[in-house]
Amino acid sequence: MHSRRQLLLSAGALAVLGGCASKAAAPASVTPQPAAPVPALDAAAQLDAFLEKIFARALDDSPQLVTGLGLDKDARAPAKFKLDDASLAEKARAKALNTAQLNELRAIDRSRLTGMAGVNYDSVLFNLETAEAANQRFDYGYLGAGQPYMISQLSGSYQSTPAWLDNQHRIESKEDADAYLSRLADLGRVIDDEVERARKDVGAGVIPPDFIVARALPQMQGMLVAPEASGLVTSVARRAKEKGIAGDYAGQAAKIYAEKIAPALERQIALFKDIQGKAWHDAGVWRQPDGEAYYEQALHGSTTTRLSADEIHNIGLEQAKALQARADELLKGQGLTKGGVGERIQALYKDKRYHYPNTDVGKEKLIADLMDLVAATSKRLPEYFGTLPKAPLKIQRVPKAIEAAAPGGYYNQPSLDGARPGIYWLNLRDTAEYPKWALPTITYHEGVPGHHLQLSLQQEADLPMIRRATFLSAYGEGWALYAEELAREMGVYEGDPRGEIGYIQAALFRAGRLVVDTGMHAKRWSREKAIETMTAISGTPTTASTTEIERYVVWPGQACSYMVGKLEWLRLREKAKAALGPNFDIRKFHDAGLLSGAMPLTVLEAVVDQYIAGARG
Repeated sequence: MHSRRQLLLSAGALAVLGGCASKAAAPASVTPQPAAPVPALDAAAQLDAFLEKIFARALDDSPQLVTGLGLDKDARAPAKFKLDDASLAEKARAKALNTAQLNELRAIDRSRLTGMAGVNYDSVLFNLETAEAANQRFDYGYLGAGQPYMISQLSGSYQSTPAWLDNQHRIESKEDADAYLSRLADLGRVIDDEVERARKDVGAGVIPPDFIVARALPQMQGMLVAPEASGLVTSVARRAKEKGIAGDYAGQAAKIYAEKIAPALERQIALFKDIQGKAWHDAGVWRQPDGEAYYEQALHGSTTTRLSADEIHNIGLEQAKALQARADELLKGQGLTKGGVGERIQALYKDKRYHYPNTDVGKEKLIADLMDLVAATSKRLPEYFGTLPKAPLKIQRVPKAIEAAAPGGYYNQPSLDGARPGIYWLNLRDTAEYPKWALPTITYHEGVPGHHLQLSLQQEADLPMIRRATFLSAYGEGWALYAEELAREMGVYEGDPRGEIGYIQAALFRAGRLVVDTGMHAKRWSREKAIETMTAISGTPTTASTTEIERYVVWPGQACSYMVGKLEWLRLREKAKAALGPNFDIRKFHDAGLLSGAMPLTVLEAVVDQYIAGARG
């Protein structure tokens, strides 16, 4: 999985997720005006200018995007002193900005655009239109249907900002350390802004389920520690010392924490304690205002298709049936014959022969072994890709402070200047959740040939900056799941049947996601039924299944993007093979799809069609 992607502009969020505006950088409001007609012959040039303008605006509005891309230098150095704005006023401004940008893009004559210009237009149009449809109908949670709760175990600055500051905010100079303190001082305001938005949502009847409140509260309370013990304080103190930067950064950060952050956290905790008694146990977003339509829109944004919940649910069941048949064969070959597929995979999970020691030393060895796997896989990539990324990959543990509720694995893209590598985060709260036979597949997904390869190539491609910084879940997560299949085709599991079981189990897990996500949000399943179903389908341990199911509760639809995207990548590859016969070159197919950047699946098919036409000559 790729993380919340605070540093990438996601579907429906060109004016939002790339960042909420800093008050100093943007006007208080934007009034949509009818866009002036664009001269037909200048359509391509007008589009280029428009794309440059909206990227510059995204940078103006999101100091955290600036830092994430490694652009907080020179003229944009002031950005490093600020966090993104999460206020209600910013929300209104961002909605109006999206409308204005959509009007401006629609005024460009699409019929005059060909090739990559058409791909750029269609991809950005999808993002803006998706956001517009959600913004005009739903007034709770994050802008754009996707995350209905401002604060949960996986959303809110209390949860995301500490790790972001530690890993994304670089400290190389005194100015950088001072900027960290400035951002730290800003965090209390951001938490309060999120609380204000959450309180408004609560007033409209939008309350997270009781088990989500129960999961989030201990995380919030766990952040309330003695100032000198907070990771927010020790991060700047440690890194300033390592760089030989003079100053009492520990003392200054502790004072900011005590005066600004702790009181804001206490107000957030008070809100969640207040709603705890009001929360219901229903898991699905259907329970929220206009919730059925919210989920339909969330599915559209995540899958970039118009597949219905019923269709997606049935795809999941069909995929699970086929995958379980193959898993049954492999498990019998390992002498595991009793019980259902899920039960036998659970037994394999419990076999301690395949566990790394659940100690810091054991976890260090696990990561070192995975880095060796990445190196070995990288040597094979030229056989399958014409273009390879320049950015290096690093594997790190998910920070202990957030590992209890964090996903199993996720990826952060490198900075544009190459100073920060791509990082594949692995949740090692309990090494039993990742037996040795399961680890290769998640590494192919998060690392190479998965997220790291795709996102690094996109950032290094000859594309407008707004396209280099955009993420679409069906495309990106679909690619990462396709990468798992590609690794199998590369022969990585030859002579390793347990490794192939790991691959099948991961695929079953993604098929299960289609079933349980639609089950909860469209068919009104309970959390408990979803956990039981996921465990039965994929064999995922109950503890891990619970964490995942609760993730789908607060991020409806997103879990469906993986398998839907993978199946489309595979379909389009078969389409190209059938059309080109012996002229099909998998390296050129991959380059065509990857170097064109993230796009809706319908646009991806148009890109593949262009590749087919070009290969035919």
